[in-house]
Amino acid sequence: MPSMQPLQQQIEAVREDLRHHEHLYYVLDAPQIDDAEYDRRMNRLRALESAHPEFIVPDSPTQRVGGKPRDGFVKSPHSRPMLSLDNAYSEADLRAWDARLRESLPSTEVVRYTCELKLDGLSLALLYAPAPDGSARLRRGLTRGDGSIGEDVTSNVRTIHSVPLRVAAEMLAAAGLPQSFEVRGEVVMPHAAFHRLNREREAQGLAPAANPRNAAAGTLRTLEPNIVAQRRLDFYAYFLLHGESEPERGGESLLPTQSAALQALRTAGFRVNNHATTIGSIDEALAFIAAAEALRDSLGYEIDGVVLKIDSTAQQRRLGFTGRAPRWAIAYKFAARNAVTQIKDVVFQVGRTGKVTPVAALDPVVVGGTTVARATLHNADEIARLAVRIGDFVQVERGGDVIPKIVRVVEDAQHPRGTGAIDIPKECPECASLLVRAEGEVDWRCVNINCSARLREELLHFAARNAMNIEGLGDALVVQLLGQSPASVRAREQDSANGLDDAEQREGQSLSPAVGIATNAAVPRAALVRTLADLYSLTRADLLQLDRMGEKSAQSLLDEIEQSKNAGLPRVLFALGIRFVGERTAQVLATHFGSMDDLMVASTVQLEEVNEVGPRIAQAIVEFFHEPHNIELVQRLKDAGLNLTAEKKIASSTLTGLTFVLTGSLPTLTREAAKELIESAGGRVAATVSKKTSYVVAGEDAGSKLDRARSLNIPILDEPALHNLLAPPH
Repeated sequence: MPSMQPLQQQIEAVREDLRHHEHLYYVLDAPQIDDAEYDRRMNRLRALESAHPEFIVPDSPTQRVGGKPRDGFVKSPHSRPMLSLDNAYSEADLRAWDARLRESLPSTEVVRYTCELKLDGLSLALLYAPAPDGSARLRRGLTRGDGSIGEDVTSNVRTIHSVPLRVAAEMLAAAGLPQSFEVRGEVVMPHAAFHRLNREREAQGLAPAANPRNAAAGTLRTLEPNIVAQRRLDFYAYFLLHGESEPERGGESLLPTQSAALQALRTAGFRVNNHATTIGSIDEALAFIAAAEALRDSLGYEIDGVVLKIDSTAQQRRLGFTGRAPRWAIAYKFAARNAVTQIKDVVFQVGRTGKVTPVAALDPVVVGGTTVARATLHNADEIARLAVRIGDFVQVERGGDVIPKIVRVVEDAQHPRGTGAIDIPKECPECASLLVRAEGEVDWRCVNINCSARLREELLHFAARNAMNIEGLGDALVVQLLGQSPASVRAREQDSANGLDDAEQREGQSLSPAVGIATNAAVPRAALVRTLADLYSLTRADLLQLDRMGEKSAQSLLDEIEQSKNAGLPRVLFALGIRFVGERTAQVLATHFGSMDDLMVASTVQLEEVNEVGPRIAQAIVEFFHEPHNIELVQRLKDAGLNLTAEKKIASSTLTGLTFVLTGSLPTLTREAAKELIESAGGRVAATVSKKTSYVVAGEDAGSKLDRARSLNIPILDEPALHNLLAPPH
């Protein structure tokens, strides 16, 4: 460590004292001095640093807040995607997951799980880098973003006192950590801070925040660190990964077990939730879940379940990932919470594919900590099944999904039946086009592709994080670009206050504004956007004529739109909103065809040759690209400079028409690698053995699938035999 002058040593000693007391207060919840004494010591440090600014260091407690408000957040890629988790809602779900994992691992291996509370907050990745004195200093904080790319919120993260700005060399040594590492965890707003925030908002005449999760997310993305610092946020660490100093291992788990990682994080000074344990059976996991649910209302912060992770990181690597989630972890979601309230009205919303969804406007009621004022009724068949009427009292539930739903009509002496019939419209409530319902479907749809309600939803979907990722293109701006009334924005904002933000990406379940409602809003201006492609023709002058749009905001949006041109074919395909084409299907189609041009002319037969594409998806794609308006749209996007190509996988047809099942551990191939080899050769990999299975590929410690294959006389391959089958004919 470099030598220091006596005065510099004195200042550093004051810093260390403050760091120690911050750790006691914000991480261990065990303060040894009161707030007045803490403020006195902080003021002393500020005075010393003010008199001797040459000795100020970036990780000083005085430097948690500083600088001007930011104009926006820079986006950066994650070292490893921050994926979501698959969910379990019952004991049966959990036992089935356990059985799948144990079948995928050799029977001789011990399987242990780490159980942790599922905190209901905002995911965050913190990168620490080496400092000259042997310590590790916070270098960057990224939000989850779209999972692959997050927003750099470092200036705001620095204001969270439970995030160490510096981990001293001796603490690194005690924890067994290098100077370069990555920590992932959850930012939450404690109940006390949430209630204080709402008291302040109400005193200012503002609407209260809906729930702690939304409040935490909104706070962390505030552009003024001073505001973030005034609101108490906590960071709980739960993952420990290799850092940038080892790029070949970037994103990999740093320690051999998850339980060891949690202990190392504690030793290094991070706040780790104390309600965690490592167990060896699902029975023990269920006991932990029951205990956690009993504690739920007394914790002082929001949880919505329990996360189970395979403890061994070596086993985690072998089990790998699906397209959206790790196989080695699952979130057990607590049972739904419900309440009874009254339906005041039913309005109809038009989604981006034209689907018309009935939405119940409710007498606001608190369900599971969130105020609910709207709930989906799904479709006409659901209204008939429930026999629901306007004025009815209904049971509203929020379960694993955030979308509130009406479970049943409540009828007793205290809850008389309503009298208002719910009439399904025959015309689109936005454009007055006749609604149609395809044979075999339950939903009514507006088929007018130029319907303004559809375009509103299409634009929001197109700009979403997991689509073109155009930051800043939100509800209020979209409404202005379309020249529509701002009344719909207020309705959508109410949905957000109801905790429905996650629902907005779900077709037909978004509880965004009901359309066709008369308002006294100001007369809207002329539309600047009439198709998705018009986004790429917007100018600074266009944007500056909009309400609350300044020079910096206009340029920032134009930069985001320009950057989206490089999103790539998979994201463009998903962003176009083709029915049944989600993120995974878009990726598969892009790598199979390699270009939008080839995909547009593909027949249903050619499309069904693609793994994971069935007749329904193939037909929807063909119908989309047979529509002249859609062909014109794609051409305009191409003319605007969007990248409509992808790296094409060179696939053979060696295994076309054959179905494989994998079981046991192969000598050199992981399960994912074997699956990719088979699929790249035109084969299909199934999860279960049936009479339609062509081959079973069996490795060491193969389980019941091997016995099933033998009973059905299905050919069994080892790894060398699989390679021989994959070899092209001479």
